[in-house]
Amino acid sequence: MAAPIAVLEQQPVTLEYSNLLQYSLRTLLRMLIAVIVSLIFTFIYASLAVKSKKCEQILIPLLDILQSLPILGYISFTVTVFLALFPSSIMGAECAAIFAIFTSQVWNMTFSFYYSLKNIPQELHDAAYIFRMSKWRQFWQVSVPYAAPGLVWNIVVSISSGWFFVVASEVITVGNTHITLPGIGSYIALAITQKNLYAISSAIMSMSLVIILYDQLLLRPLVAWSDRFRYEMNAGNNAPHSWAFNLFQRSLIIHKLFSPIAYIAKFILYLPILNRYSEINSSSSNNFSNNPSWSDYLWYTMLGGIACFSAYYIYHFLHYDIGWSELLNVFVLASITMLRVVVLIILAAIIWVPIGIYIGLNPRVTAIVQPLAQFFAAFPANLLFPIVFIIITRYDLNPNIWLSPLMIMGAQWYILFNVIVGASTIPNDLKDATKIFRVSGWNWWFKVMLPAITPYFITGAITASGGAWNASIVAEIINFGNRKIAASGIGSYIAEMTVKADFKK
Repeated sequence: MAAPIAVLEQQPVTLEYSNLLQYSLRTLLRMLIAVIVSLIFTFIYASLAVKSKKCEQILIPLLDILQSLPILGYISFTVTVFLALFPSSIMGAECAAIFAIFTSQVWNMTFSFYYSLKNIPQELHDAAYIFRMSKWRQFWQVSVPYAAPGLVWNIVVSISSGWFFVVASEVITVGNTHITLPGIGSYIALAITQKNLYAISSAIMSMSLVIILYDQLLLRPLVAWSDRFRYEMNAGNNAPHSWAFNLFQRSLIIHKLFSPIAYIAKFILYLPILNRYSEINSSSSNNFSNNPSWSDYLWYTMLGGIACFSAYYIYHFLHYDIGWSELLNVFVLASITMLRVVVLIILAAIIWVPIGIYIGLNPRVTAIVQPLAQFFAAFPANLLFPIVFIIITRYDLNPNIWLSPLMIMGAQWYILFNVIVGASTIPNDLKDATKIFRVSGWNWWFKVMLPAITPYFITGAITASGGAWNASIVAEIINFGNRKIAASGIGSYIAEMTVKADFKK
């Protein structure tokens, strides 16, 4: 990573099959780093939104806006920043790629953790108060465990989402700046450019192997581990199983390796400074809330000032730098993309909600479906470009219609995975009650299952809409060789302006 950036030109990406394993591992490492950064961001951001009503009024709408911004919108600005921070070093390009993957992973994790924190049962808060837990301990011993099942499932879909945008993150083109990092994404991009179908097939097989390995050795154990935190009185016999998790539990080597980490974590958890700080912080926040009228007055005055300043800046920028005719054009393109997103989300919900409920209620089916769903969720839309391109050109189809399904390819899985975790976390007591009272048919669907999964579905639908907006940059304009097909929409507009380095537009 510390090597000079000129090395990327001296050792360009090639289509040699012997490099596929190395490229796949490089890409996987970038995604794992992005997941760790996403977790840190999730814990801080969601906690601030839940603990403070005033912060919540800004942070949650802002989060919805941030998740809807296409990934190229971030790359356009961050590439310059990271290259300036690490001049003439690969580190700058690597940070830009990791940040791009981060923006494709973090939003659904944050939404999931936020909604879990909002729905923590009052009895858990009461128990924490009885045991005199500090805010620091309450976060790690109550909040995080309660949110763990949903958060782990969203980590699963986040990693898959990172694969979906792997080409955009590893092949960075902004104006005259063109950076190609070694990885499976850049390998796929080169194979598509050269129309090498054998190389594309090899990339698919390599991706499949890596996905199966990390599913069995990392994700399935995480899902099995997080199931112990399900909030119910009767655990039942339908807990997910993982052979790797069972092996890790019995392995003396694993225990020896992780015992120092567990000791350090326990030491930090009970560190007096952190616990004292959190208690002082909690009491000070309560004192502040005793004067709601004064604090609210200051808060809304500040928000009003920020809103007025922002409105003036936006007006000045649009009037003098962009022009109202260009703004109208962008508004029309954004409306077209929004219509696609709404229609596709509705169709995805109709299809995947019943399927997700069935899978979530059957752990054995979940164990079979999860790796398959991960593979299809991770499948980069770029790999379908040759097929879609040939079909559209051969049958003279309308790109505005037939490029749309590419947008939902990665986004639909947010709905499926969240519905699965919602159905899988339904207490067994509730399931037993429905059997005792013989609740079935429409009553079972509309009075039991749909209300039970609603918080999870809302999380999935919100993040799916953001994912669809994000996917518009790779779905509304496709390249195969030197030819391209574009649909009208904000995604193709951003992609073209990014290549031209027209940052104002």
